[in-house]
Amino acid sequence: MKQRIENRIMDEERALYHLEDAEVVNCRFEGPADGESALKEAVFIRVLDSCFALRYPLWHVKEFYLERARMTETARAALWYAEDGRIFDSTLKGVKAVRECADVHLRGCTIDSTEFGWKSRDILLEDSDISGEYLFLDSRDVQLRNVKMRGKYSFQYMENLEISDSVLDTKDAFWHSKHVTVRNSVVKGEYLGWFSEGLTLENCEITGTQPLCYCRDLKLVNCTMAGCDLAFEYSDVEADIRGDLASVRNPKSGVIVTDSVGEVIYGGAVMPCSGEVRIRETM
Repeated sequence: MKQRIENRIMDEERALYHLEDAEVVNCRFEGPADGESALKEAVFIRVLDSCFALRYPLWHVKEFYLERARMTETARAALWYAEDGRIFDSTLKGVKAVRECADVHLRGCTIDSTEFGWKSRDILLEDSDISGEYLFLDSRDVQLRNVKMRGKYSFQYMENLEISDSVLDTKDAFWHSKHVTVRNSVVKGEYLGWFSEGLTLENCEITGTQPLCYCRDLKLVNCTMAGCDLAFEYSDVEADIRGDLASVRNPKSGVIVTDSVGEVIYGGAVMPCSGEVRIRETM
């Protein structure tokens, strides 16, 4: 690194604008001047043990590394149009963080950000906790590993998403998504996965009312569905369910295999429905 900026408090507009090849250590971006865009257009920077409390601190940055950074609730829209970044062991609390970003790896982070991760690509989030509404809207090529998530309308209009070993406490997740795979995870929600295409759930625990309706190319492998009623309406589905399934209504096509089912409802459909529900034979 060509320069090191350490132990400073900065509140002016564009305090370190277009900083290049530098390390920022134990600095605070806050104060009465209330300046925006502290590190806008920065390139090849390392930020360690620093706090951001002002708006838009990291826009259009490239080749950046943040470790033990803290972004407060007032650091809104913290990262937009950023590329090739690593964010480790950090806290992000401002709304609308990580938008239209590419190739960003987050690990060991605590995130509380409404509208996080919109319109981004090549994002890896692992070993982290995240909460917020509308997480990762309209993003693609995203991976979540060992993540605890709390949200509402998560992963909508996404393409090429892989989730593993995670706990998802959400609501209308995966709506209109394409090519999503969830493995070895807990998925708590309502109206899960409607209008999705190419959604696969493997070894998952699924709960919530009216899941997986209007789906195309839906696959469930070795999953449980506790308290899931009125499932699979108008879906093209191949499912292997372990345990009881509360009820199924008008599956469009495919075969659903389960150990038991409370009710299978056929009738009143607005399209032809030929999907089958089969009870697994036991030895």
